[in-house]
Amino acid sequence: MATVHAGMSMSLDGFVADRHGGTARLSDSAASTGSEWMTDLIRETGAVVLGRRSYAMAEDPDWYAGNYEFQVPIFVVTHTPPADLPAQNENLTFTFVTDGIASAVEQARAAAGERAVKVIGTSVVRQTLRARLADELHVLLAPVLLGAGLPLFGDPDLDGVTLRRIGLREVGLVTELRFQVLNPL
Repeated sequence: MATVHAGMSMSLDGFVADRHGGTARLSDSAASTGSEWMTDLIRETGAVVLGRRSYAMAEDPDWYAGNYEFQVPIFVVTHTPPADLPAQNENLTFTFVTDGIASAVEQARAAAGERAVKVIGTSVVRQTLRARLADELHVLLAPVLLGAGLPLFGDPDLDGVTLRRIGLREVGLVTELRFQVLNPL
């Protein structure tokens, strides 16, 4: 069965977006485009769970089909599905899940088969960790200080989540930290 990997890029001081909502300073395009690391990540991913805000970061939702690095089934956790479905293809499909993170993760696991489910987006990463649905936590640590913005882990309900480091990898200018979540359900 698929393992669930929750995570995203973060500044050294713990923010996933700056005070204006920008994320550009957190990524290294050389590492994320065509690198061995990205090739491995694409190969291991069988489905993606996105939060609605992460999904909406694409100005045109039709962009995902054919452009998004993960051409796999995508499950978007939302209270309100869009009126019009975005473009899909034979590999990338969208399911808008309105009954919570547990349902989204369950559906994504079924779709991913033996490959991993990637959970991406601040709110859904937190929800997945709180619900003890993540098998692993992956953080791409960018060598920048943002000073303020949207924190990834500023949630008192995450108290008690226990981790064990299972991987450390330099990916261009960023450092990938992988942890096993020791207390999943």
